[in-house]
Amino acid sequence: MSALPAAGAGPARKDARFYRASLELAQRRWCEGKPAQAILQLNKALMADLGGDEEVLATWPPPYGVLVWMLRHRPAGAFLGNPVRHFQHLATRVSGERKEIRSWRAWACFHLARQVLPGGEFPVDAEQVEKERLEIPGWEAVLGEIRWGGWKGEAELLGAVAAGL
Repeated sequence: MSALPAAGAGPARKDARFYRASLELAQRRWCEGKPAQAILQLNKALMADLGGDEEVLATWPPPYGVLVWMLRHRPAGAFLGNPVRHFQHLATRVSGERKEIRSWRAWACFHLARQVLPGGEFPVDAEQVEKERLEIPGWEAVLGEIRWGGWKGEAELLGAVAAGL
């Protein structure tokens, strides 16, 4: 399978091919020792415009478990950034098509990252919370929104991943 279209090649369709290519690129970046870039590719996969019944989702389910694994196995010394802060910003700044469900997925990743990573080392962006009077949605609200608007079986998978933490 070829990678995503080159920059300037026109808008990429965020279809099953896009989803799979994003996951493959995430794996490649991880193997190259670039965990922050790998996580960004997982974000891209979760932005795919799929109906929920695609075969690709049966073979490669939504990568919430992959995210948790990456966070738990983050290589010492490799740039990771602050995934908690990243997901907080992504959830509050996402735009474009299907922005609501994409925002809820980012909140799901935010909660998973907060559960896995030490809070002192990976804090929320308190300045954004204060400045924007941001109310971070609770886990049950996130799970409910994904159950309502996400892919078939996505909320159940997400709940199982969280239960394993």
